[in-house]
Amino acid sequence: MSFPSNLTHHRDTYPAISPTQPALSEAGKTVLITGGAQGLGFEIARSFAKASASRIIILSRKRPALDAAIQKLRDEFQSPDTSFISQVGDMADDVSITALWDYLHSQKIFVHVLVLNAATLFPLVPDTLSIDKKEFMEAFDINVGGNFLMTAKFVKQPLRPVGQQLKLVNVSTAAIQRYPAMTQTPYTSSKAAFTTVLGRIAYERSVEDVQIISYHPGLLYTEGAQNYFAGQKLPKWDEMALPADFSVWAASPEASWLHGRFVWAHWDVDELKADKNFANRLQEEPGFLKVAIQGLGGVSIKPYYEE
Repeated sequence: MSFPSNLTHHRDTYPAISPTQPALSEAGKTVLITGGAQGLGFEIARSFAKASASRIIILSRKRPALDAAIQKLRDEFQSPDTSFISQVGDMADDVSITALWDYLHSQKIFVHVLVLNAATLFPLVPDTLSIDKKEFMEAFDINVGGNFLMTAKFVKQPLRPVGQQLKLVNVSTAAIQRYPAMTQTPYTSSKAAFTTVLGRIAYERSVEDVQIISYHPGLLYTEGAQNYFAGQKLPKWDEMALPADFSVWAASPEASWLHGRFVWAHWDVDELKADKNFANRLQEEPGFLKVAIQGLGGVSIKPYYEE
């Protein structure tokens, strides 16, 4: 699957997902963005600032990068209604993640929106079996384990009011759809694994409890992407504003009907909503736009149990 052939394929932001739209306002909300000091994470922070989020917390491992990012955000957005907080944290370290949430709780900070953007892309190898096991598992420690713990801490916040809806946005990748998988096997397989986990959590929890959406951000120019395409013909890069603004849209009530699904930031959201075939598939196919083996209709676990 690339994208529905009858839909407009965006490469830059557009009015329907503009964070300045009143319907997408994040006023009064606290947003936490992992990997928020640079690249897409930083642009996502900018988009939530444009949506008037009251508090934006960016998480990264490196203090200098965090300090520079916070200063840029404060210089650009000088509204007294939006504050910016930086937190050092390592997504591969359970102690670090727990300390982050303990600190937020101690400061009586309740997080309404969690954007899981941090990930590791490496190692880049042409042959899967040449990967060292330790390096292979490091990708899972961050892309699965770290994101899982962040999700659990987010949903189970002690300060969460009864009935308070949460919004979780997961930056995934179209690489999880490819067969055979891309050469970045630890990245692709770990991203697929966590998107599967979120699909299960979304099955267990209603959209009124926690709205969960995973999406492919596009081909974005970053140092990691440049290294991956080294020696190859470079692709046509998408604009960062597209997935950044899409994150705001995905964290809004406008996106509630896509709870638990994986979509592309490129797809025109208004056209998706107007597409009757798309709506029917969402209703009739439980596995549509979810990570699972497709092609075996009528599969049941009943044969494993006695009548």
